[in-house]
Amino acid sequence: MHLTRVEEQILAGEQGWVKQKAMEILVALGEIYSAERLIRVESAQVAGVSYKTIGDAGLDWLESLSSGRVQVPTTLNPAGMDLVEWRRMGVPEGFAEKQLRIVEAYKALGALPTCSCTPYLVGNRPSPGQHIAWSESSAVCYANSVLGAYTNREGGPSALASALLGRTPCYGYHLDENRAATVTVDVKTELANESSLSILGWWIGRTVGTGVPHIHGLKHTRGDGLKALAAGLATTGSIAMFHHDGETRPEAKTTGSSETRRHSFTEKDLRESTESLTTVRAENVDLVAFGCPHASLREIRKIASLLQGRRIRRGSKLWVFTSSQVKALARQEGVLASITASGAEVYADTCMVVAPLERIGFDTIGVNSAKAASYLPTTSNADVVFGNLRECLELVCPK
Repeated sequence: MHLTRVEEQILAGEQGWVKQKAMEILVALGEIYSAERLIRVESAQVAGVSYKTIGDAGLDWLESLSSGRVQVPTTLNPAGMDLVEWRRMGVPEGFAEKQLRIVEAYKALGALPTCSCTPYLVGNRPSPGQHIAWSESSAVCYANSVLGAYTNREGGPSALASALLGRTPCYGYHLDENRAATVTVDVKTELANESSLSILGWWIGRTVGTGVPHIHGLKHTRGDGLKALAAGLATTGSIAMFHHDGETRPEAKTTGSSETRRHSFTEKDLRESTESLTTVRAENVDLVAFGCPHASLREIRKIASLLQGRRIRRGSKLWVFTSSQVKALARQEGVLASITASGAEVYADTCMVVAPLERIGFDTIGVNSAKAASYLPTTSNADVVFGNLRECLELVCPK
């Protein structure tokens, strides 16, 4: 891989140990994927923030980088708890102490303490054609597919290395020839809500595995629907980009010749996929959790509307996860108060996948996200009941 004179100096340690280690990571990655050079990036989004996922070793490594400084705007993935209301969540103090140290270590590097898997909703929104280095799988898929940015699916260390240097190896989705659709998926059934769109993504990821799907047959799917679709796609496969007629980037119009495979998603596929994500049949659950990916203001408004005049059943909880910025907007509108009046809680900076739910004591969890349903049995040793928004609400606050 060709390096400029300045990049060679960084690799040789002439600009300090932290930059040298970051360059070593990027050079190794570039050589693995046969990148010819490094390119500039406009922003970074870094995973590896929850103490649950990175542990003491990750914390020690982050604190060892304290002399470094990010070179581009950098936001973070969700932490393992609400950074303000962690006691209300029931997070153990020992966990909280380590988690706060992790966030402080990132802040010392100049990263913004915006802990969200939807950075594009809270200020870190790239323009079409910009090269970025993001690591949250659903955000990567959304950025490539909906926003028209260029990013690979980075690991936490490589995204942080790119943040520290403002560079990334030029391979994969940074190259136009790799952004062409490689498989066609025809949607042959009605998808009525975000939950069914997340199922579609989950099914495509499991069925296709790799490549860039071109999805035909979606009607009027925007915003939260595409967010759910991107999250599902990134859960069961290594898919980091898709095309969708009329709503995604112009590459979709010029890639038909490379689509050599074709699949159909039917009502049977929707039904069987939905059923497979429920691991236990239960009328009552310990927790219903929304916000994987983080809930938008529109989704929070909808939850508040559905909760009007209702109360959460004794012995169960309803938690909504979002970013601190969206939570602040919901508070200003009065929507937050409407939700909490039912006995539900809205937590920021974290999500059900990376929070220590198993330590808090939840055994059965209801979710409307295929991503959450896929991860929770292993990350939190929990049984899952999958349903759409209204069905999950019925589990904890029946009419």
